[in-house]
Amino acid sequence: MAPNSPKWRELADRYAGLIRSGEIEPDQQLPQIRELVEAGEGSKETVHKAYKALEAEGLVAMTRGHGTVVRSKPPLKRLGIARYDKAKWRDGDEVAFIADRVASGRSYNRNEQTQTVGRVKAPAAVAVAHGLPEGADVYARARLVKEGTQPTHTLTSYYRPEHVEGTRIVDPTPGPAGRGGGFRVLYDAGYEIDHMTEVLFARAPTADEAQLLQLPPGEWVVELHRTTRTADGTVIEFAIGVHAATRFAWSYDFQVPDSARTDTGGERK
Repeated sequence: MAPNSPKWRELADRYAGLIRSGEIEPDQQLPQIRELVEAGEGSKETVHKAYKALEAEGLVAMTRGHGTVVRSKPPLKRLGIARYDKAKWRDGDEVAFIADRVASGRSYNRNEQTQTVGRVKAPAAVAVAHGLPEGADVYARARLVKEGTQPTHTLTSYYRPEHVEGTRIVDPTPGPAGRGGGFRVLYDAGYEIDHMTEVLFARAPTADEAQLLQLPPGEWVVELHRTTRTADGTVIEFAIGVHAATRFAWSYDFQVPDSARTDTGGERK
């Protein structure tokens, strides 16, 4: 705790410690705001700010009629590089969102991913990623992914028509696009993924996103832009994901690069 922290921060940190230590268990309700006020923990505003901080940290959920309750599940581990391991989708059937569930020790149902597919005019960011004029025709495959009944994120992938026309990627049947998902479909069509760029940023949700993802008031989202290329640099997918911020823990495990060494002799430049 930083010196001279405001009262609400001290209260939030104290309850966060109790939750993380297990002294306050999942699904347990925290004291009512008025109870803490009466106990001398601070004003109504102080306690409310402390509870909002705990909610923003993903530790509790505040709902009308149910008070403030400790979340029953830890955030899903959202893998970085490992979720795209070719052995998962090329040789098996572990598409990316399923890889996250497996790594998190959580159950899954393939039909927890639903989608709509259609031909649309490319928005500006999509057009730039694919090197197309704005408004050119692209296929949009929009997915809503849930864990049980709770939505976790949306992901919309955009493709050039010539890459996916007639494939399972443009089939709107719920669930991944067959065994191995979309990357396996592209692989079978001769477009093997080779490298990706992912850009992440946090922002407040739109009203539609808050409703679709069933976000509590004050929760932000993490927006993902993913550009997927073949070995020759051809962009075969540009995807935009919107993730409920407190429902994921982003995990990356990678070899630390050393650009001062050459690829062959290991000598410094």
